[in-house]
Amino acid sequence: MSKGFEVPPGKFYLVDGGYANTSSFLAPYRGVGYHLKEFGPGHRRPQNSKELFNHRHALLRNHVERTLGVLKKRFSILKVTTFHKLKNQVKLPIAAAIFHNLIRKIEGDEWLDDQQDNINPADFVDLPSGDQGNAASSAQGNALRDSISREMWFQYEQHGHGY
Repeated sequence: MSKGFEVPPGKFYLVDGGYANTSSFLAPYRGVGYHLKEFGPGHRRPQNSKELFNHRHALLRNHVERTLGVLKKRFSILKVTTFHKLKNQVKLPIAAAIFHNLIRKIEGDEWLDDQQDNINPADFVDLPSGDQGNAASSAQGNALRDSISREMWFQYEQHGHGY
């Protein structure tokens, strides 16, 4: 963000618990049930709005991580540091997704079974963890998350605890 990254007004990113909760980056509630195995068929149901928010947050993160894993397997440039300008780097995941969908439409999904890594795993980079927000930004994020979780809970109760 110090280099000009901006979240569009009215939008936000779901982030893991390593990040500060802000109105632009919504993290799960700390100390509240989160993992997918805790809920679902044969398990207990969320007991309150925070548990429901965390459960749905986990579902979405799971889908995103699986999708990114597929893209990284096909397009190794997503796993390494590049020297492209930031304005171009941010376009790479979108371009990868578009190319992936075109290739998949033509060739199917079998290529994933025996795809080799063409970049040494030692060259992979981890995304930074932890993001220190200021108190005002955190308060706004907490209010937004609380509002979303209350609305989710209301709809969840109105529709017979369905997902």
